[in-house]
Amino acid sequence: MTARSPFILPDVLAPGLAVVFCGTAPGTRSAREGAYYAHPGNYFWRTLFETGLTPRRLSPQEFRSVLQFGLGLTDVAKHHFGADHELPREAFDAAALRRKLARYQPRIVAFTSKNAARTGLGSKRDLDYGEQDVRIGRTRVFVLPSPSGQARGFWDIGPWRELAEAVARS
Repeated sequence: MTARSPFILPDVLAPGLAVVFCGTAPGTRSAREGAYYAHPGNYFWRTLFETGLTPRRLSPQEFRSVLQFGLGLTDVAKHHFGADHELPREAFDAAALRRKLARYQPRIVAFTSKNAARTGLGSKRDLDYGEQDVRIGRTRVFVLPSPSGQARGFWDIGPWRELAEAVARS
């Protein structure tokens, strides 16, 4: 189910972050709980800790605290929620994402699924996981396997570790 709302989850952004994680849109559970990556089957928070991007495992309700670790959060679709296949085409606003990235200039934007990357980049081509050969302004681009339980068959922590290593080097 999708819904049109003035605001589902707030952006968590600040100038000069190491990484901004960008999903397609909040899932139903995240929208209901008002927290990013809130479903207990989602690997997002666990993976941030396991890769060393956060010093401890945060709960979804602590999502605003990622700023203290140089991390940010946003979505390509800010006014809808639900599974990707349920979202209307007009839900995705790649231009708004580009404006945010230009304003805040993170070192890296990490899309948390191939679908988020395709919609965020406006790309029709298939993308590989890992760092891409494109930039958005000066921002490097990574594509990560989705941490969602619905995408478990595609899960691989390797590209997340590659991202963490790139952050450590930058």
